[in-house]
Amino acid sequence: MGKGGEQGGDSGEPAAQIRFYTWEEIQKHNLRTDKWLVIERKVYNVTKWANRHPGGQRVISHCAGEDATDAFQAFHINPTLVQKFLKPLLIGELAPGEPSQDRDKNSQLVEDFRTLRKTAEDMNLFRASPLFFSCYLGHIIVMEVLAWLMISYFGTGWITTLILACILTTSQAQAGWLQHDFGHLSVFKKSSWNHIVHKFVIGHLKGASANWWNHRHFQHHAKPNIFQKDPDVNMLHIFVLGDTQPIEYGKKKLKYLPYNHQHEYFFLSEIPLPFLIPFSHTLLIPLWSWLDPPRVPHSTLFPADSGKFITTSPLFPKYLKKLKVQEKKKRNCKIGSSAFAENKPGTKMIPGNSLFLESHWFVWVTQMNHIPMEIDSEKHRDWLSSQMAATCNIEQSFFNDWFTGHLNFQIEHHLFPTMPRHNFWKVKPLVKSLCAKYGVHYEEKPLGKAFVDIVG
Repeated sequence: MGKGGEQGGDSGEPAAQIRFYTWEEIQKHNLRTDKWLVIERKVYNVTKWANRHPGGQRVISHCAGEDATDAFQAFHINPTLVQKFLKPLLIGELAPGEPSQDRDKNSQLVEDFRTLRKTAEDMNLFRASPLFFSCYLGHIIVMEVLAWLMISYFGTGWITTLILACILTTSQAQAGWLQHDFGHLSVFKKSSWNHIVHKFVIGHLKGASANWWNHRHFQHHAKPNIFQKDPDVNMLHIFVLGDTQPIEYGKKKLKYLPYNHQHEYFFLSEIPLPFLIPFSHTLLIPLWSWLDPPRVPHSTLFPADSGKFITTSPLFPKYLKKLKVQEKKKRNCKIGSSAFAENKPGTKMIPGNSLFLESHWFVWVTQMNHIPMEIDSEKHRDWLSSQMAATCNIEQSFFNDWFTGHLNFQIEHHLFPTMPRHNFWKVKPLVKSLCAKYGVHYEEKPLGKAFVDIVG
């Protein structure tokens, strides 16, 4: 540390002194109050700026003291533009004798992966198809409109209610995959356009907070299946995961629940989800926003309607409420009884049924790629190795692509988060070839086996 010199420019004036740092010095700056990271051999002090990071301060903190080049490339669709904001944070460079990667990472593997990424860029695999995403949004809107029309023409009988629950479950699940695309900036070339549409889809079709989602999900992508860094494996003592956590709990004699039966009560844990989701807007998310105030604006957390009809979509309940009022008036006029109309079960069942079914859809699809994989403490692997250890793929088919929102290509998605999902199958052979070259395990399995492995 401290090596450097003066460099003169064309004007003859001395340039600012360049300081050189060793990895040993850089790795000391990985504290909450002291964060350095390296991007393309340049050293940045992000301590004060981390709280203003659009993706949240935690995701950038997880890379402190490390080479963050691949993570930086993975999350930003225009790295050249973003580097302009990094200039004031630049404090020096890696010393000439220092390797580009920290902690004895395989430098050739890292370089080959970056070459693969460049190849994907040259193949235009990071360019989205407007037709694909227009059709995808269109089929969600068609299902929402169909649900409205069925309510209008057929009322709220039991058969209609069950059909509506299936339609709304499907539309809400597919809207969840679509917001995921916009959240990862994989649709439009400009980040601002992705952010605007993301807030519309997750806020108006799903009823959740875009900032809250970004804050948690980017941590998951930066450090998948890493305890203390990936919020998706923080199970609040309900489940113990991986190979090391059960041993740790055993040594500390922690037994909040009968963990030897967790594969059985996993099914029971999904039952209360539909009942908790309506209250998450007024209880759980404000609690998270209190814990992480910079990241969650309260304006997007609360349902627009405080009536009895609560669902993840703020649009559909208002229509149901108006329809129920109309039906109530009609029945009062015809039979002179408001009790039957007030307690008609069909309308009240629609949101609950759709939430119940969607919760299962969401949990099984999102957990099948990660829970069966390695879950452990930080091992400071390179980008490719860390993502491959924590993810697996599901076999491709038209149904699997649609049902999972192309998350059956979880490996390719984690390696290239900003790549449009309809291009995953194109980059897959390149990824498999690179993994085979370096002996990195590439796991792919059938959909049914993936579901079994969650509890197996």
